[in-house]
Amino acid sequence: MAVPGFQEFMLPLLRLGADGQPFTQKEAVTALADQMGLTEDDRSELLSSGQTRLFNRVAWARSYLKAAGLLASPSRGVSVITERGRRVLDDSPDRIDIKYLDRFPEFAAFRSRKAPAEAESAGTEASETPEEQFESSYQLFRDSLAAELLERVRVVSPNFFERLVVDLLVRMGYGGSRQDAGQAIGQSGDGGIDGIIKEDKLGLDAVCIQAKRWQAPVGRPVVQAFASSLEGRRARKGVLLTTSTFTKDAEDYVNAIEKRIVLIDGTTLSRLMIDHGVGVGEIATYKLARVDEDYFDEDAGAVQAVEGKS
Repeated sequence: MAVPGFQEFMLPLLRLGADGQPFTQKEAVTALADQMGLTEDDRSELLSSGQTRLFNRVAWARSYLKAAGLLASPSRGVSVITERGRRVLDDSPDRIDIKYLDRFPEFAAFRSRKAPAEAESAGTEASETPEEQFESSYQLFRDSLAAELLERVRVVSPNFFERLVVDLLVRMGYGGSRQDAGQAIGQSGDGGIDGIIKEDKLGLDAVCIQAKRWQAPVGRPVVQAFASSLEGRRARKGVLLTTSTFTKDAEDYVNAIEKRIVLIDGTTLSRLMIDHGVGVGEIATYKLARVDEDYFDEDAGAVQAVEGKS
């Protein structure tokens, strides 16, 4: 099963503290995953931040319960049920979610401080945490940009496409200088190879390049011909780029041969252009932060102060 939405963790998380004993975030994540029968794949699924989706959703459930005064945090990463939390469990609710927590003034105030879009999206049925919502919105924007970028690339002239490939490869660390790469890749149609560039700035190895500004899928015959061209150059590595796609036969072929050939289709090409700043410009930067628990660890601060005086 998939990892439940963060609101699904609220009631089980509160019940973990029913005995009045403090529990850590790690203990909560393990206990709730066991209760819900989550698989190892579920438990290890990562967000782009590197945090597991499971940990993130339990952490946000804990944050909301704390905002409503149902849990307290006596020390770093530790939770304990409050008297209000006990009363809530005594009422035996079937579910605790954002709508349920809205009855508590502290939580209502907490919610009113949120951005309007976030507050609207965090309705009763919301499953993603605010961090996940941000990530989803970013990915949607990125996918839309990649699609728009690919459409532009498909209609540029062959010479412009060649320069684009040079720019991308240099930004990725290949080809030495841009001048070196531009000269190396300007051999269009030479035995099925559009150019040969350095694998790194020192030129320790060479990489053969072929670029196809196509609409139709690139099949195995094209890839096989490219591989044969590598033989003629005594080259071991190649990159074949296209603005379209590759057939499954083509992909299977490169996985079966000794030569190392990387296939870059149109979708991958546009994403690499975004990643390396080719053909795109930055319009805004957003920095996500979380509370630095070490900063608020008063015991650690006292130790550092003593060490500083000694």
